[in-house]
Amino acid sequence: MYLPKHFAAPSQEAIESLVRDYPLAQVVVADTDGQLICNPVPLLLRGCLQTGSCLVGHVARANPLWRHAGAALAIFTGPQVYITPNAYPGKAEHHRVVPTYNYATVQVRGQLVARDEPAIKHAVVNELTQFAEQDQPHPWSVSDAPEDYLDASLKAIVAIEIQIESVTAKFKLSQNRNAADRAGVQSYLAGVDTDGDAAAMLQIMQTLHHDKH
Repeated sequence: MYLPKHFAAPSQEAIESLVRDYPLAQVVVADTDGQLICNPVPLLLRGCLQTGSCLVGHVARANPLWRHAGAALAIFTGPQVYITPNAYPGKAEHHRVVPTYNYATVQVRGQLVARDEPAIKHAVVNELTQFAEQDQPHPWSVSDAPEDYLDASLKAIVAIEIQIESVTAKFKLSQNRNAADRAGVQSYLAGVDTDGDAAAMLQIMQTLHHDKH
């Protein structure tokens, strides 16, 4: 990934937060013919986001992804927002501005391992469920499902692990603009009421600005 120094992630905490807040990753592997396969898979981070830790998830048994053990790339995409040139105060002065996007993304490279043991699959499903349901008013639990239905469901999936080898993060948050333009972008984002990503991007930008002071 192209990564200018000024678009580096503000902190390790910000990187891990993005992975946990946006768990639906695009998982890329190569098949036996060298063709790339990409699948959206919810992945849960076990431990810290570092070499030696792992991401866990599961896919349908019919999905060929799990059959391609080896090198894998998991791409987590956080908030992404179009930034109009009109957001920059400098536009009124010199018009030397162009449209762009602000975004945050994390790429995790590692080794994909398939796990078909029933106990491991049950543990992965349980972990993912507890994580996803934690903010629900009445969290659903794996134990709520009838045992025969759960057993059949587990037979229909294969768990996967991505054993982490490297992590690259890019947080493009208008760091290459001057203070006035960054403030203009934040004002613009605050006014985009219909865009949930705008609110999330504004929060990240405000955190970055606060951390630098």
